[in-house]
Amino acid sequence: MERYPRIRDLREDRDLTQAQVGEAIHIPQRTYAYYESGQRMIPPHVLCALADFYDVSVDYLLGRTKNKR
Repeated sequence: MERYPRIRDLREDRDLTQAQVGEAIHIPQRTYAYYESGQRMIPPHVLCALADFYDVSVDYLLGRTKNKR
């Protein structure tokens, strides 16, 4: 499965819990945990919500660029 280390790094850099991020983007904590660990692929609408929440690009979240914008 695909891993998404940047979403974990961004969350930890802001001292947030998985539950807090899940609540902010309107998904359950368990679902967010599956995305973060790579047990589930992140759907496009959730990627967009995460990018908006962290103020970064989707490409940055996916590791396609080092540029946050």
